Amino acid sequence: MPVDLSQALDIIGNLIASLKQYASKLPARVPLASVPGGIKPTPESIESYENAVSRFRSQSGSSVYKKFHDPLIESLEAFEAGKLLGSVQPLLAVLDHLDVMKRDKLIAVSPPDEKRVVEYRTALHKILPGNKPELEGAGRGM
Repeated sequence: MPVDLSQALDIIGNLIASLKQYASKLPARVPLASVPGGIKPTPESIESYENAVSRFRSQSGSSVYKKFHDPLIESLEAFEAGKLLGSVQPLLAVLDHLDVMKRDKLIAVSPPDEKRVVEYRTALHKILPGNKPELEGAGRGM
């Protein structure tokens, strides 16, 4: 059975939860001299993230959500490497694309799903380094 918007958002929510957990363990600043390879997520976190991406790819098949495969793989690869910013940006791009699909009437978005998209975007913006109140509203999609 092909994935629907609610299922796609469930998976994206799982990815965001993994990013939030990983981000919470990172210190505000880490001198590269002390940790030259960076700080990577745990193998369990990586496996969970990979499973969510794999589940999405297998369920989305030929649906309108198939175009999200590449950004999700990009996010996974960045997550595996411990690159938080590189993990967040593709997920923001997916949310932006959902907005475009809604605007172009390719998908119907229920009010609860619309609320989830807004919550996910907010959560991703909070993860980004340099998150400052004066930047509120910056980088909000199309």
